[in-house]
Amino acid sequence: MRRRTPPPPSPLPQRDGVDPVRVRLPATEGWATVREHLVERLAAGPGVIDAMFGAGLIVGADGRAVAPDAPYAPGMFVWFHRDLPEEVPVPFPLEVVHRDEHIVVVDKPHFLATTPRGGHVAQTALARLRRELGVPTLTAAHRLDRLTAGLVLFTVRPEERGAYQTLFRDRRVAKEYEAVAPCDPALALPRTVRSRIVKERGVLTAREVEGEPNAVSRVELAERRGDGLGRYRLVPATGQTHQLRVHMASLGVPILGDPLYPEVTGPVPAGDFRRPLQLLARSLEFTDPVTGEAHRFRSTRVLDAWASYDTWAGG
Repeated sequence: MRRRTPPPPSPLPQRDGVDPVRVRLPATEGWATVREHLVERLAAGPGVIDAMFGAGLIVGADGRAVAPDAPYAPGMFVWFHRDLPEEVPVPFPLEVVHRDEHIVVVDKPHFLATTPRGGHVAQTALARLRRELGVPTLTAAHRLDRLTAGLVLFTVRPEERGAYQTLFRDRRVAKEYEAVAPCDPALALPRTVRSRIVKERGVLTAREVEGEPNAVSRVELAERRGDGLGRYRLVPATGQTHQLRVHMASLGVPILGDPLYPEVTGPVPAGDFRRPLQLLARSLEFTDPVTGEAHRFRSTRVLDAWASYDTWAGG
């Protein structure tokens, strides 16, 4: 099997903890110049690409500005910085739970995306950590939903990134979540929920369909209160998008603050920090693939609705 040649290092530094965009020109022909291809590919609006070429903002592997009439070269790499969107700052701190020369584990707050995506770029855990810790090589080994709080693992060294990402891919990380949701006395717990979940690109919600299960979750009621709420321990054996949220809703006990399940009331707009989703990535446990050390990390957060339902409900 032919090994893919890694791309050259970026000639541009990060900006606000955000990597420059890298574009590789396709191996196929069909464009006379680099400019012609980028105008068609990026669809950035009239004059935007020409203005970037004019300002020397699109560079090649040598760091030099690419001329707008540079001939198209299949396989060529170019880099540029995109304009960062206007973002509402997420006014909650990232707590560093563990840091060594290989990994950084943080306790992410609700409403902060893990990595840049869509309208969330500089206001993400990754970009903020790069800025706050001064470690531009940080990369997320996995992701949490923007609305979910809890533990996230980041890698420090690019050459070790794959080893940690493989842990999650091969399900060699024991993950435990906590949620606050209504109690149903008729619901027999604990139980293991198995279903097939699909998430289509561009659609807000995931859904359960017929077929071989690809999503497995252990659901336990850890504690019950007299006001009809429960604190649940959730242990996913798989990692489908929105898996725990879908499974809790399917059991008739949707997680408090969920804007998508069982009914869509969201998405939650940036800047709306009321009533956070009551879902927390409570613990991560794994054997370090680089050092061989056994790690167990645990969030010390208390979900707001469990601490004070009235305060949480009042926003």
